[in-house]
Amino acid sequence: MAVSVKVKYLGLHPWDVLNVALFEHFGLSIGTWSIIVGLFLISISLLVRKKYVNIGKFLNALLIGPIMDLFLWLDILPDASNTWTDYLLLFLGILLIGLGGGLYVSGGVGAGPRDGFMLSISERTGLSVAKARIMVEGIVLAIGFLLGGPVFWATFIYTLILSPIFQFSLKFFTRLRSKLEGGY
Repeated sequence: MAVSVKVKYLGLHPWDVLNVALFEHFGLSIGTWSIIVGLFLISISLLVRKKYVNIGKFLNALLIGPIMDLFLWLDILPDASNTWTDYLLLFLGILLIGLGGGLYVSGGVGAGPRDGFMLSISERTGLSVAKARIMVEGIVLAIGFLLGGPVFWATFIYTLILSPIFQFSLKFFTRLRSKLEGGY
């Protein structure tokens, strides 16, 4: 996510649009807003479906934001260059977020606040994981946009492409985990 923030002029993931907008309006840091939004989603998830509320969800909510802030503070990631490499960074960011999300959720230690919320919505509505994620992220995108968050064409790429990557990754790593557990 920190890689994506570095090329935010191309657009951000909807949740990051919201976090950046909140940062620009109210201060704190992007990572702190990630924690606050994550804890808010955990509260909603407790009401909607407790299945995805566990230690992994809390660890994700409390650690992702500070890790992102650390990478941004250390300034070790490449800055936007306004060249084709920015598109490469963006693509890598989308791929890593999608594959990483499916990998950690399939591990069974818990889905993060955003992923758990999306999975709860998927189960409650009968929508596919990708469709539920697109729906939720579309709403988040609208809120972030109304607050003045950085929205550009890549934001829509995140919304429409990341969800199928996440769904594929989740299914792939869940099957792999099942095969590995079955072999022992």
